[in-house]
Parts: sequence; structure tokens; C-alpha cells
Amino acid sequence: MTDGQPSGRDAVVIGGGLAGITAALALADAGVRVTLLEGRPRLGGLAFSFQRGELTVDNGQHVYLRCCTAYRWFLDRIEGTALAPLQDRLDVPVLDLARPEGRRLGRLRRDALPVPLHLGRSLATYPHLSLAERAGVGRAALALKGLDLADPSLDAQDFGSWLTAHGQSARAVEALWDLVGVATLNAVAGDASLGLAAMVFKTGLLSDPGAADIGWAHVPLGELHDRLARKALDSAGVRTEVRTRVTSISTEDNGTWSVQVPGETLRADAVVLAVAQGEAADLLPEGALDAPERLREIGTAPILNVHVVYDRKVLDKPFFAALGTPVQWVFDRTAASGLREGQYLALSQSAAHEEIDEPVAELRRRYLPELERLLPLARGAEVRDFFVTRERTATFAPAPGVGRLRPGARTKAPGLYLAGAWTATGWPATMESAVRSGVSAADAALAALGRPRPARLFEFEEAA
Repeated sequence: MTDGQPSGRDAVVIGGGLAGITAALALADAGVRVTLLEGRPRLGGLAFSFQRGELTVDNGQHVYLRCCTAYRWFLDRIEGTALAPLQDRLDVPVLDLARPEGRRLGRLRRDALPVPLHLGRSLATYPHLSLAERAGVGRAALALKGLDLADPSLDAQDFGSWLTAHGQSARAVEALWDLVGVATLNAVAGDASLGLAAMVFKTGLLSDPGAADIGWAHVPLGELHDRLARKALDSAGVRTEVRTRVTSISTEDNGTWSVQVPGETLRADAVVLAVAQGEAADLLPEGALDAPERLREIGTAPILNVHVVYDRKVLDKPFFAALGTPVQWVFDRTAASGLREGQYLALSQSAAHEEIDEPVAELRRRYLPELERLLPLARGAEVRDFFVTRERTATFAPAPGVGRLRPGARTKAPGLYLAGAWTATGWPATMESAVRSGVSAADAALAALGRPRPARLFEFEEAA
């Protein structure tokens, strides 16, 4: 409601990323009147698309796993599940360039067996590790499975030291633990909290045989997180305003909230602040958190994406991971981008601290020869386009100690709630974490407003 008194069931959600969209949908599904405010010209936060000539380009490659039950709920809620399917069974091709015998292909895949036997055959035949290293990985995995994720001391330790203490060689870390961990945590093992790393590996690889099956959008991300999300919001009765930046939020004498945007004041009974941690710190009113300065202590980590368009097909797989090269993960984005001739590959380079500001020409000199080493068909292909996208603050940094800095959904200010992948979801900075945070914020707000939980909102908990 604008420039008036809220009715007892009005909410404003600030931020139109996955956390904010989720919170808005959940509140609206419970009968709350919701206004969603987003400063950018589109929804989707840091998982979006843009046009480059005939290409529809995702700013970065985003994937999810079968164990990401909240994001799967989100896809279902916006009617996008069929557009971002999961693999029938985990299968990751891994190309290694470091061996003396040259380029070698291995695979990480699962069988239809119970945990941990589902990965037994794959690990036993994984060619990028020695027999002793494979056995060591199995022992470390069992030790990891035994960790208690509720133990706060795990957050203070780094994953790399734990791996070393459990007999993991540098090669095992590179060829397995970091292969998975860098892509999911956006940090190498030595820079990652043991608590978050243990959560990733226990949940993704050691909880259910199909937990790590990979899903990704077969359409541009904007089709999901902007167009379909906006359609769902409209159908739920949410008022959505883009290009609308909030300048301040404050409480009224009667306990309601005022949200100030240029030229307008919105009043509400509940406010969900679903923006990045630094912006949240700027907007939080005094006293809302005991130690608001902690939000600024949550570091950030970059992701670099390298985009290459060839005049012909050079890759016959949907994606692969690489070892012995600067290249990390390569995805075929040809069909999703709308490219009619040739092939469009996207390289996703996580934890790219040293490369994030390098000139495009330097990145071109580095990565095109590496792709030719990895993909023999690229050696005779013409590069029709080469460009990069940079997300300097793509995720929060999952460093040891970050857990104590991540706040929950509730603040000390009644009616004000926090959402975002950086809040205390227990997950690293993923789409899953963002959606879970939106659910938590909506749940807290609904409880305070005396509104019933929408039954379908928590279906993902039953699926977990």
C-alpha cells in the first residue's frame, strides 16, 4: 500500500533475485499483498541473460543438483522444470592434459547402487588417480561422511588441511576434491570452510545415490528467472517494480514499515531485505542486528566466464571438466543461445581471483590454445567471437569462520527479515541457498503476521 496505513497483510520484498522472488511468491501464496522492488531492469539477480547480436548469453553457467530440492521446487513453481532437466544419472567427462601420454578421458558417474557403492566402480576405474590415491579417496570420503554438520568447530577449519590430514595427495585434491569443490564452493580446498565443504560432499555425494545428478537450463536463464518468474509473480498478484532502487527503510510509531523509493513511500507490515550483504548493511536500520558490521566482513569471490563461438562443431558432449590446464568446466550453449551456425562454448572459471581483471586479449591468448589442446576439432576451426563476462562478487567467500558471520532470517526489528544466499542457510552461495533463504524469510514473516504456511511451499522439505 502506498502513502497510507497497511492493512495487516502487506509486505515489501527488496531485491528481485532468486531469494526475493521466492519470498514474494511464498508470501503471496499465503494471501499477503506483496510489492517486489528490484533496482535492475530485470529479475534474476546474478543468474541472468543478455543479448549479444544474435546470441542470448547467460552471464555465467549455473547448474544445480538433484539434492537441490528447494531450487527444484522453485522451478516447478514458475513452471520451468521441463526447461532445466536433470541428468538421468550423474556422468561427468573429465579430460586430463597433465599426463605424459597426452590427453586422457575419464568419467565420474554413478551406478544404481546404494551409497557409497554407487560411486565405487567409477572411483575404482578413475584414470586420473593412482590405485593408492583412489583407495585414499575412499577412506577420506568415509571420514567425511562421519562428520557432524552441526558441529560449529568445522566452520573454523579449512578443508585443505583436513584433506591433507586424511592422506589426500595434491593430485587427489586437484583431480577430485577441487574438481567438485571449486565449482560448488567457488574456492579451492585450502580457502574453504570445512563445514561448508563437508555439507557439499555429504549432501551431494554421500546422502542418496542420485543426489549429485546434474541439471542445467536448456534455455537462457532469463527465460526462467525473469520471464517465467515474472509471469508467476503476476499470477500470484505480486506488484513487481524493476528499475526501482530503495533509498531507505524505517519503522513507524505504530510498528509498521516505510520503504522509500524515488517519488514514492510504501508502507508495509513486513519487509524482506533480499539484497547483497553490503547493500543490506547500508539499508538496515540501527539496532536491527547486534553486530551489523559482520555483514561487511563476509568476503566475496569472483567467477570469470569465457565465451567462444566457433564456425563449426568442436565438442560432442553437453559439458566436460578439465585437469592439467587453466580450463575448469566447458559447456555447450549453442542451442540455448539461439546460435544457428557453428558452436558456442562457455567456460566457467570459479575462484578466478588472479584473472578476473585481466584484459580480454590476454584471456584470449591463454584460453584458445588450451581449448585446442582439449578439443582437437577446434584446431582447424575459425573463432567467430570471443568475449568474457565477469562477476567480481559472484558469491560470498566460503572462508573458514564465515559461518559465524551469516545471519538468520529474523532480525531484532519486528517485521524485518533477511534473505540471500549469504544468510545462514547451511549451504554455500548457490541457487539452492538463495531459494532456501527466501523460504526462511517468508516463513518467519508469515508466522509474525499470523498467516498460514502455503502447503506447497514446504513440499521441497519432504523431498529432501
